[in-house]
Amino acid sequence: MCYAFFYMCSSTPKPRPSFQKPVLSAPLPTHIYQQGDPIFTISDQYFTIPQNSLVGQCVDNAPVAFLKNFQAQCVTRLLSCPTGPPLQTTPTELRVQVRDGQGGVVTVDVTDKMAVDLRPFVASPVAEDGRLLCENVTLALNYKFFWKGNGLTNITLTRILGNVLSASVGLTASYSVVFLNGDALAQPNSGNPGYQVGRPVIGGIVDTLGNGTVIQRTPVNLWKPVSSGLCASEGRIVLFGENSTAGCLLPVSLQNLTQCSLLSQNVASLQRALSTATHIARNGDPDVLNLTDWLNISFVELNSNQPVGGGIGICSGIPSHRHIHVRSIVTEVVGGLPQREIQAVEVSDHVSTWKFECGGGDPCLEPTGIQTFPVTSSITFTDISINTGPPKTRFQINFTEYDCDRNDVCWPQLAFPLTRYYTGESYSLSLAKGLILVFFFITASILGTPWKQIRQAWRSASL
Repeated sequence: MCYAFFYMCSSTPKPRPSFQKPVLSAPLPTHIYQQGDPIFTISDQYFTIPQNSLVGQCVDNAPVAFLKNFQAQCVTRLLSCPTGPPLQTTPTELRVQVRDGQGGVVTVDVTDKMAVDLRPFVASPVAEDGRLLCENVTLALNYKFFWKGNGLTNITLTRILGNVLSASVGLTASYSVVFLNGDALAQPNSGNPGYQVGRPVIGGIVDTLGNGTVIQRTPVNLWKPVSSGLCASEGRIVLFGENSTAGCLLPVSLQNLTQCSLLSQNVASLQRALSTATHIARNGDPDVLNLTDWLNISFVELNSNQPVGGGIGICSGIPSHRHIHVRSIVTEVVGGLPQREIQAVEVSDHVSTWKFECGGGDPCLEPTGIQTFPVTSSITFTDISINTGPPKTRFQINFTEYDCDRNDVCWPQLAFPLTRYYTGESYSLSLAKGLILVFFFITASILGTPWKQIRQAWRSASL
């Protein structure tokens, strides 16, 4: 029988009477994968993902073929909240152990993201009474298969979740598979060994699924608005040493502002989903197996006793701004480049008051009205200065005649390279230039006028 999903033939049933249904089983897995071969799980079952058939129908349990990329969309009329896959999934179900084709096993690494803009996935709902809010609906599953030779080296999955109202909603879920040649662990660093300005800050999440503790790399993001200014699920990567502030707009209805506690929790969850890192790499080339190369991120908790209500169409205590403060020091200089090491990272949320306004500033009475509110994030880098010398005396502080750091005229620099006060160029280069000048001075003195007169007098005496 030939499967249209990966263009290969698995097994052919023996001839039977036409009134008997042939029984087909999955073929025995081979030791290596060839292009188009189905991928197997550790239980020797097909590794399946929802796909579109040749006639356009969506098949939930379609096998994935080795080195066959695809994108699929499945449209479902959501009458009630889903209770099972593929629209309702858990990380445990998705962390499948897959045969790598080399006699080993790889486990799917799952990363969750919350979708803020649901328009690519959900059509406009029909206004009906008794609508239910379906939380954590699986809107997209994006797989990346890393391969090398005839085997798999790693599998990563990005699961996009969203909260959807179930009222005859047309839900479009997307699924994709991409095969990338190489090793997923071979990720670019941000310096060697210390951070370099302008390179991404490396975040991480502790993974204890295996026998040991491993840090899974994850980016540290700020908000990245889409073209309309609304918040998107993708963020802008934080670059080391570059202070930045970013924000986007979040649509909120008047009905949302009547449930301030729920609104505050939703905004807080969006801020947490923007950057899921719990650790930060100290240096630019951290070891994922060495916990000493990583720092715990310090999260400042909000005051739980702070009121979140404020009247009709008004909610206070909304954590609309998240600030990241990174402290670093310069540990050494390699090749003229300072090597910076992160010493501490603190994440804090700042609250604001959201008020629904219309015209003259009074709250609207239409519950279906929607207004956008800003959600922002920022990052600040601070250099920690290390002063290891003894404290200066009052005379050293006030007398600056010979202080080259605080005086435009530095007399000790005139004796360079005999002294090392001048730092405009390297000492060895300046010493070489100085010796060349001394050589030319001595040569000019020997070949100059005094020695010429002595030679003429000597010649006259000899004659």
